[in-house]
Amino acid sequence: MNEALKNILTRNSPRELSKPYPSEEEMEIIYQAALRAPDHAWQRPSRFIQVTGKGLEKLSSIFVDFAKDNIENITDATLQKYREAPFRAPMIVILISEIKTHPKVPEIEQMLSTAAAAENILLALNALNYAGMWRTGVFALNEKISKYLKLNENQKVIGYLYVGTASGKQKKIPEMDTSEFVTQWI
Repeated sequence: MNEALKNILTRNSPRELSKPYPSEEEMEIIYQAALRAPDHAWQRPSRFIQVTGKGLEKLSSIFVDFAKDNIENITDATLQKYREAPFRAPMIVILISEIKTHPKVPEIEQMLSTAAAAENILLALNALNYAGMWRTGVFALNEKISKYLKLNENQKVIGYLYVGTASGKQKKIPEMDTSEFVTQWI
């Protein structure tokens, strides 16, 4: 099996991520891989915010402020969970789709392009012996969060990639029976 296929088949979302995370030079390669995602009409919708160090504290504050302002009857325990969320990894890449009006490229297609860019990031991380997991939840696919992140009106958060080095017990990659997922028209 060639290395590219092996990389795809061994990619996994670890339960725990720790330091080290990719260097700036490695992230440049990772972002180049992200920007190779399919992109109808060369719209280039994918944008990224890379969060590390004190930036994780800033993101934590944004999550808490958003939750206090937008979630009714929020408990202290849930607020604490949101406060701690950014610290589950030493780096977070916020996935943003910058939607442009185009007669042949609908909004959903531009968001799917950013989703493909996210998978390319995860595969590039795996190829460089790092790991990542994709999170969504209340802070993604939500028009209101964009204001807290100071994004433009046409920019939408589609998720957060938690990035670092896999640590702790690793999940077993299950064998998949492709016949459960594939219908063949012959």
